[in-house]
Amino acid sequence: MIATGVVGSAPAQAAVAKPTINAKGGFVINPATGKSWGKTANTTRATGSTTKIMTAKVVLSQKNLNLDAKVTIQKAYSDYIVKNTASSARLIVGDKVTVRQLLYGLMLPSGCDAAYALADKFGTGSTRAARVKSFISKMNSTAKSLGMTNTKFDSFDGISNGSNYSTPKDLTTLGRNVMKNSTFKTIVKTKSYTAKTITKSGGTRTMPTWTNTNPLLTSYSGTIGIKTGSGTQAKYCLVFAATRNGKTIYGTVLTASSAGARASDATTLLNYGFKAL
Repeated sequence: MIATGVVGSAPAQAAVAKPTINAKGGFVINPATGKSWGKTANTTRATGSTTKIMTAKVVLSQKNLNLDAKVTIQKAYSDYIVKNTASSARLIVGDKVTVRQLLYGLMLPSGCDAAYALADKFGTGSTRAARVKSFISKMNSTAKSLGMTNTKFDSFDGISNGSNYSTPKDLTTLGRNVMKNSTFKTIVKTKSYTAKTITKSGGTRTMPTWTNTNPLLTSYSGTIGIKTGSGTQAKYCLVFAATRNGKTIYGTVLTASSAGARASDATTLLNYGFKAL
């Protein structure tokens, strides 16, 4: 018999095709393996309301934080919403709202009034402007401490003065970090929340229900967060995370052309992450 010289071998595992996304920037990572994929992952772009993830991070990093401390809603917060036609948690002037409730109002309906209230509460200074300025400074120093080298914040909510930017990779770093906080993790996976606040006269008010703006919570099995963003410059953004079979994948899409494209891109990146990373 003539030897053929052919050695039998198992068929090679088919390589998973690299993802194609609509967004101008994207990044996805499996922290357990360190494997990642990106599209212009280190290019700076406007972040919209994904900025509010850092707002929450700064609040939750306060020493001796009392989540049940009450904050009185000021007219300045509602005036700000009207002036900027901003997304709102529909907070009512004079109501006493807990820090925990403000965090829900910040992350679910993306309330810029809740963001303002938190910046005013946790900034330092004798005037509201000084407190807000110091809070934004804390946002930037926190970004630096996390190694977010291509990030700058000029606002507490993403309504930018022209220099509020980050990258898909940096925002994913932020998302991974803040998801270690159990309060944050509970909030961002909540689909809807109804706050009961104390009115100016001392009564109780049931607020309109806040619905989470993150579409993946209902469309993608295993989703555990995190936050949408949108804006004239930012277009449509999403920082996201999902867990399946003990594996957690994190990622970000920035500057998608529509809300639908944003959700589709995040789904594409998660599917790729679970298969290939």
